[in-house]
Amino acid sequence: AAGPADQPGTFVAMCGRFVSSSPPDELAAYFGVDQVAETVLDPDERQPNYNVAPTQDVLGIVEDDDQRHMDAFFWGLVPSWAKEAKIGSRMINARAETLAEKNAFKSSFAKRRCIVPADGFYEWKAIEGAGKKAKKQPMFITTRDGAPLAFAGLWSVWRGPDKDQEPLRSLTIVTTSANATMAPIHDRMPVILPEGAWAEWLLTLGISRRRDRGRRPAAGRGSPAAPRRATPGRARPGRWRSRGRPSLAPSV
Repeated sequence: AAGPADQPGTFVAMCGRFVSSSPPDELAAYFGVDQVAETVLDPDERQPNYNVAPTQDVLGIVEDDDQRHMDAFFWGLVPSWAKEAKIGSRMINARAETLAEKNAFKSSFAKRRCIVPADGFYEWKAIEGAGKKAKKQPMFITTRDGAPLAFAGLWSVWRGPDKDQEPLRSLTIVTTSANATMAPIHDRMPVILPEGAWAEWLLTLGISRRRDRGRRPAAGRGSPAAPRRATPGRARPGRWRSRGRPSLAPSV
């Protein structure tokens, strides 16, 4: 089967590849999760993935009735009104600047926000030439202390055009303009939530009642949680079927 980058009419945007290698139980403790889906904890179902690609299942953390849950989601948001699920391959990212305006995202922004845990993400830096013929170096971006990143995300449930199919839970990763670390590599990056913003981001209209939530975050909020490093890699994250650990050069 062809990967998402090979399918007509699809694209892979920033963020288009990331690493998910931390054990789910450790992530649950780190993010204060109250309940983890059994399939997520099953080692036969959830293996470390050093090359997470669009349209694969990824971990997402949501909150409902004061309980924080972690489950698997299809990466590529499929709005509830979509006629076909394949639209998700074009919805892997959502620009923070327009979340409240775009039909595909505004409902989820108001009612269904999530956190996507990651151990780092990839981006490609042009090191020689320009344009489409430029030679590019894959860069691996992570925290200096190795702590998980908390990507801001939105999620949805799709039940088919006639609302009669098995529910498909899907998500998208929110992106924003690059910070000082990312700017030399790419002009966009995932919105990375610091720990103090997790609760506020997960707050949605009429759902969360935790006392430490005072207001809804504005579109585009979310600053990097900690200083990050960009490390040149010799891996080939573009090969979407590869889940193996990346081979990394010394950090810069």
